[in-house]
Amino acid sequence: MLDHNVIGAEFAGGRDYFNTASLGIPPRRSLDALQSSIAAWRSGHIEPPDFDNDVSAARRSFASLLSVPVEWVAIGSQVSALVGLVTTTLRPGATVLYPEGEFTSVIFPFLVRDDLDLEVKSVPLDRLAEAIVPGVDIVAFSAVQSSNGRVADLPSIRQAARTSGTLTLVDATQAAGWLPINATDFDFVVAGTYKWLLSPRGTAFLTIRPELRDRMRPLYAGWYAGEDPWESIYGDPLRLAADARRFDLSPGWLAWVGTAPALALLGSIGVEAIHDHNIGLANSLLSQLGYPSSNSAIVSLDLDPNFPQARLDGLRVAYRAGRLRVGFHLYNSAGDVASLVRALTD
Repeated sequence: MLDHNVIGAEFAGGRDYFNTASLGIPPRRSLDALQSSIAAWRSGHIEPPDFDNDVSAARRSFASLLSVPVEWVAIGSQVSALVGLVTTTLRPGATVLYPEGEFTSVIFPFLVRDDLDLEVKSVPLDRLAEAIVPGVDIVAFSAVQSSNGRVADLPSIRQAARTSGTLTLVDATQAAGWLPINATDFDFVVAGTYKWLLSPRGTAFLTIRPELRDRMRPLYAGWYAGEDPWESIYGDPLRLAADARRFDLSPGWLAWVGTAPALALLGSIGVEAIHDHNIGLANSLLSQLGYPSSNSAIVSLDLDPNFPQARLDGLRVAYRAGRLRVGFHLYNSAGDVASLVRALTD
């Protein structure tokens, strides 16, 4: 159960905010850390190694949130670049499967690999597991669909992939932070942090099953991918980290200053508690509108073409695929649900 005193102290701007699926609201502790770091930067009282603790702390917190060893976790700045690394595991002519309408950061990195002559297939999300058969080399999909909040059948997809020998790439950007996920169940899990992980844009993670490290090419290898980054800033030979850090992209420092405390907060609350809170609010909205319950923190609704949009003034919502999209997170309450119900039904 959430400690509402903690939530109230951390979030000042979440009232009537339903757009976490586009951009999460940062906790106070992240803003305080950023302001302190900016002040130190401005006064010349900060050095590049001072940011290493933030990167390390964020990596550990993300590993904990997704129940994966920290040695599996690489850092980056955006999902598409990390998915691009995953494409290097594929042989020429490999078959790639993904759901129809998938977010393009998941599929564009495969579609641009015309040098590999990939066979790319898409099927409806509810048929994804049954389409994973021998001969499919990798299935790439979002744990939660951005457009409508549909939650993928992770157990069925995982089992089908194991049976057929298919690699799995899960985009957890719309799931990490509220949906319990064990990243060790999949070969690759990628996540941007600026939505449900409440962090600045510019930080992202990729988990990599250890036996696949040697198949994946560290295309962006630089000093930060070294075993000891501060001892790998000049000259050869190549000396990359032995674990997933060999795929690290050099961090945008200030973004990680804001990310570390946000992930620590989520970890202290617990994903299960956040899940129950978010799903409870989403299902309260659905119930009051006369819809069946769902298993997602994101609710997607059709609006009558004649619906007076002015009713939603002051409510931060989004429109995706021609539908109203709202999402519920830590800073939302039953009062927010009531505001939305009034706007949609009065």
